[in-house]
Amino acid sequence: MSLSPKTARESATEMVQLVLPNDTNPHGSVLGGTVMHWMDMAAAMAAHRHARTPVVTASVDQITFEAPIRVGQVAILRSRLTHVGKSSMEVTVQVESEDLNSGSRRHTSTAYFTFVAIDGAGRPVPVPPLRLETDDEREEFRRAEDRRARRLEMRAGGERAG
Repeated sequence: MSLSPKTARESATEMVQLVLPNDTNPHGSVLGGTVMHWMDMAAAMAAHRHARTPVVTASVDQITFEAPIRVGQVAILRSRLTHVGKSSMEVTVQVESEDLNSGSRRHTSTAYFTFVAIDGAGRPVPVPPLRLETDDEREEFRRAEDRRARRLEMRAGGERAG
């Protein structure tokens, strides 16, 4: 069965979270683990939209925390596919904070998530190819292939050492 290619636009996801006191540390900024949870959710939605089948998180790369998100602000999470293999998908998640009073925004976090599409028994299943529409998407796809090669190399090195 041949799967029709899909664009990154078709599965792109935007999620908004209001930062409440129970989301924060004693400094009034959102906990890193909470941001990671939100990022995983946003990434999973994009991957599931692309595959139209259940997905599981396989890895997370290069997560950065560049600025805090404070209580009372909103976190805006944008996720989009950047690479697709046979059953795996890389999803990039960008996070911004927004001050609701001023409207000012700043980039706070970035991460690259890899998901695998699965069937009801938990076995990997094929996903539609990614149709690249722009030069930026083609360049991001190339960088994603580099990240994938590094992940596979690290995994192979870990198996030899362990």
